[in-house]
Amino acid sequence: MNIEEFRDYCIAKKAITEEFPFDESTLVFKVMGKMFALVPLERFPSQANLKCDPERAIELREEYDGIIMPGYHMGKVHWNTLFLENLPTQLIIELVDHSYDLVVSKFPKKLKAVYDTLV
Repeated sequence: MNIEEFRDYCIAKKAITEEFPFDESTLVFKVMGKMFALVPLERFPSQANLKCDPERAIELREEYDGIIMPGYHMGKVHWNTLFLENLPTQLIIELVDHSYDLVVSKFPKKLKAVYDTLV
């Protein structure tokens, strides 16, 4: 999966914004204002940081050693860095969905109520 395909998949999800809050080369995807994916556009090979359940993060890092690593410049327990071009597209999609779902599951009641009304 390349960066454009990754972006297309992320922005197709519900209640997404994309921003450059840190610098002009790190694209951040947010759901209702909460980060779930970051893409450093100037890094080669292409990479993405995704939120992940801590136990699953460890399993993924062991199974995909050198391709999925602790999140670069992120909380190492809850974030992974993925080398996009070295992973199956279906796994990347699954991990984007997992990150998105983790963030949505942590919404406070008021934010979740607004989210639930969106199409």
